[in-house]
Amino acid sequence: MREKQELNIDEIISTYKKTVYSTALSHTGSKHDADDVFQEVFLVYFRKNLTFQSEEHRKAWLIRTTLNLCKKVTLSSWRKKTTSLESAPELSYNFSSYEENSVHTALRELPQKYSAVLYLFYFEQYKTEEIGKILKISTGNVRIRLKRARDLMRAKLENLKGEYFYE
Repeated sequence: MREKQELNIDEIISTYKKTVYSTALSHTGSKHDADDVFQEVFLVYFRKNLTFQSEEHRKAWLIRTTLNLCKKVTLSSWRKKTTSLESAPELSYNFSSYEENSVHTALRELPQKYSAVLYLFYFEQYKTEEIGKILKISTGNVRIRLKRARDLMRAKLENLKGEYFYE
């Protein structure tokens, strides 16, 4: 079933740019890699000339494609053999508050299977059933990953807190 009115590529980018970019940034940990993934996602979309049954289906496809491209970037042999310029303190990306920086740092350090479910659940407000469809895993597996991801995040945030504050 095709949509009655297809959006042009500019409207698609305008509508989904925040979702795609923030997903890419949270999974690559680098503004430069996130920029590359962002461009690649919409290039793939444009080249494939896809049509979707609904906007939710389009959004899910864009998120799934973003996650796949992030995985491709983060697992590349080139990336493993190089050191990012962003690792230098003066070039690292900083949010406006300590809490946001801590959460971003902890999220980046999680394995991708855990950071993906946390991101989709808390930032994109998807339900566990929808996350399961996007990631092609069972709802039970989504819930298990969310539990494990929360536990890992809690431990990482407590460690970060211990590094900056003396009790």
